[in-house]
Amino acid sequence: MLLSAPTWRSRDWLGVELAEADSSKLMKAAGRLLTSTAVRDRAHRVLNMGILGQLEHFAVDLLRLDAVIDYVVRVTRSSYPDLSIPPHARWRHFETGEIDRWGMLASSRDWTTAMHLGRAAVDLAFISVLLDGIAAPGWAYAEAATGETFARSEGLAIASLVMFAGGAFSADPYDPFRVDARALAGLTIEELADGLQVSRSNALNGLEHRLAIINRLGQYMAFEPDLFTVDESLRPGGLLNYLNRAGSNGIVSAPLLLQLMLKPIHAVASGRFALGGKPLGDTWPHSRLAIGDGTDGLMPFHQTGQWLTYSLVEPLVWSGFEIVDLNGLTALPDAWTGGLLMDMGLMKLRKPALSTEAHQMESELVVEFRSLTIALIDKIADGVRKRLGRSDEQLPLACVLEGGTATAGRRLAREKRPDGSPALIILSDSQTL
Repeated sequence: MLLSAPTWRSRDWLGVELAEADSSKLMKAAGRLLTSTAVRDRAHRVLNMGILGQLEHFAVDLLRLDAVIDYVVRVTRSSYPDLSIPPHARWRHFETGEIDRWGMLASSRDWTTAMHLGRAAVDLAFISVLLDGIAAPGWAYAEAATGETFARSEGLAIASLVMFAGGAFSADPYDPFRVDARALAGLTIEELADGLQVSRSNALNGLEHRLAIINRLGQYMAFEPDLFTVDESLRPGGLLNYLNRAGSNGIVSAPLLLQLMLKPIHAVASGRFALGGKPLGDTWPHSRLAIGDGTDGLMPFHQTGQWLTYSLVEPLVWSGFEIVDLNGLTALPDAWTGGLLMDMGLMKLRKPALSTEAHQMESELVVEFRSLTIALIDKIADGVRKRLGRSDEQLPLACVLEGGTATAGRRLAREKRPDGSPALIILSDSQTL
């Protein structure tokens, strides 16, 4: 189950058979880790250690906080002068180059109800987020419709949208704009490589891993028919039917939606660690993170789960649902957002030379980097709202990210480095979402 067993792991992590009572306690502890509350609370614990100078790899200079807030505000006003800011989500990548690709696609199909459109949008968001990842330097996607070339997440997003429109994820030739279990389970490496324009001269790291995730999702949906059934098919869009049956009265809590989404994500890419038999997904060790229970030393992030949850907000709203507690989710600790904080000196490597090296996801340096990013973005968001005269309801975290810190991080990276790479290079982990 586990690749290795460092000494900080609990008995359960070491694979030792536990008494039933102990196992039950660990399962409950694991459940608490699989929440956005745990992500935020523990990230702020790491930040407090950073402020006190107790972290091994990073120092925090809060005197730089106002400068970062000012820069994010300038970028936000430049990008959205009227402050009408959409949420951070995969849909923004579909709009790269100020082209409403999804709008054009949706207008070409005469969906009879909002739920039919919403199911297709959930399908697309689900498969596109799972296909996302760190594209290899040099990989790019050439969009035939515009003649433009796109790299990184934007390229992967547009490629997935084109594949979706072409029916690559549908087993029904008469209904291409959908994602169903049979098509996902049967997708081949040749089909995926063709859709992503992968070749010897346009290599994409992790292609086989992406295919495995897609195939496993197709297989997994058969084991969760309550969540995925649409008529006689199994589709991610079955989520809308599930929410209606669950008696939500049309109101969906974003943090609870995250917990629901973590189950299929962990089923297709469970990650390296488990607790009480529960896979922990995007959760990593930090030796100085003391909680006082069986989860000591564990820092959860659930980045893909939160990215998917943010990306499901608009499809659910289009389908007639109301999303509440959107601020219950956290910032996404990606390399460019955290890189913004490094580039502006808000957090600094104690050994600057380490910025020239690539770092494994499980390293404590990366755990500190990601944790500090989450907690510091909370502080930046508060400052941005004050500068702009907006409440947290008027300017939720998702809009601060989009307005915002995600844009500012990439913009500053392009100014500082010719290739636009982030301030810290993090190697993706093939086992974890």
